[in-house]
Amino acid sequence: MNITERIDALTEDMIRDLSTLVQYNSELGEEKPGMPFGEGPALALKEALSIAQRMGFETKNLDNYCGYAQIGSGEEIIGIVAHLDIVPAGEGWETDPFCMTRIGDTLYGRGVSDDKGAAVASLYTLKLLEESGILLNKRVRLIFGCNEETGSKCMAHYNEVEEKVTAGFTPDGEFPGIHGEKGMLKMTAYSKNTRILSMNGGFVSNAVCNRCTTQVPADAVNKEKLENALKETGLPEYTVTEENGVLTIYAQGVAAHASTPLLGINAAGCTMKALAQAGMKDDFVEYYNSHIGTACDGEGYGLKIRDDYGELTLNNGIVKTQDGNISCTIDIRVPVTFGEEQLRSMAEPYLEDEKGRTEINAIVGSLFYPEDSPLVTALYNAYVEVTGDTTVKPMVIGGGTYAKSIPGIIAFGCQWLGTDNHIHDANEKLEIAELKKQVEIYIQAVKNLLAM
Repeated sequence: MNITERIDALTEDMIRDLSTLVQYNSELGEEKPGMPFGEGPALALKEALSIAQRMGFETKNLDNYCGYAQIGSGEEIIGIVAHLDIVPAGEGWETDPFCMTRIGDTLYGRGVSDDKGAAVASLYTLKLLEESGILLNKRVRLIFGCNEETGSKCMAHYNEVEEKVTAGFTPDGEFPGIHGEKGMLKMTAYSKNTRILSMNGGFVSNAVCNRCTTQVPADAVNKEKLENALKETGLPEYTVTEENGVLTIYAQGVAAHASTPLLGINAAGCTMKALAQAGMKDDFVEYYNSHIGTACDGEGYGLKIRDDYGELTLNNGIVKTQDGNISCTIDIRVPVTFGEEQLRSMAEPYLEDEKGRTEINAIVGSLFYPEDSPLVTALYNAYVEVTGDTTVKPMVIGGGTYAKSIPGIIAFGCQWLGTDNHIHDANEKLEIAELKKQVEIYIQAVKNLLAM
């Protein structure tokens, strides 16, 4: 039986194990004793390690920060680093996000693509490598993380308590490989003076604000003009209602990952734009539109920049009102050749004026491997050997992965260029054929890394 036939024979087992992992709501929860990221991630990790133990692998739980399954022997470690945590399910699902649903050849559920499906594909990669009888002269270690979506503290813990990975990949990007990841600039914008009564929307900072509800005094803006302005924004759905002298604006946009905000429609941004177009005179409406806006290019902060590997992108993910003040999270992905001091000096003149202010919360450096480096070449060749595709080349992306936390790895799969699996959105999905092809590519990738 060749490798493709063997993967076919194991497909239902993979679907079963993925279904088991999807049932755990493993978004970041309240810290509990022995559970640094809450109960959900800890239970998902326990389940993944249990599946690995059933397969006969050596396993280890690293204080519920992360854990690993391992085969082979030797001093060097080939690492595959997947994550079991998820972003919140949010609204708009047509199926239960925590009960994986199979419709035809497609699987639906939170995490089926990002990244539990890839974790399962990696488990079966280990299984088939061990079955193959290939000489495992290095250890092959599948590391399960529990905090990728909200800070990667799991990998900081791994680095403290475990051996370093020699080389490897995280199956949490795109094929045929990610040889560079943009830096990140995290900021928060705040109102100073505003007539907006309340504005709340979004569910995570690293996704486009997909829904927003805003209340303003009815005398602050012309209702008819506002409705016309909202219509022009391209929002899929919106309503404006009036009661007791208050206009309530509900805007439904389109979610997208913060690294590709132009693929979404920002409900908060469209609302602010429409308020201004309808004639509302307000300090924070003006500040938002001049600094954040809907263009996603960072121009309002003096950051409309690009290099040979891409341009800067800006995303407003969450808007909330507390004690009469509005705050907006800002997630910026920075071209790989720009450093921290350069960014600070460029943005500083734009951070505060009499209408609003913005704080820089964190700056995360970029990651870059030359396209012809041994690691990138080994993984890219695995993709080509399995698919025969030589037209698509390794790329630089705006997303951030475990590659920034674990030296010696890059993102490799599990997404396919041009496909939309609704990651970080409702109705996240995975084609079964994609899951099977991942396993085949990852087997070849480990073989190439073993030969390095």
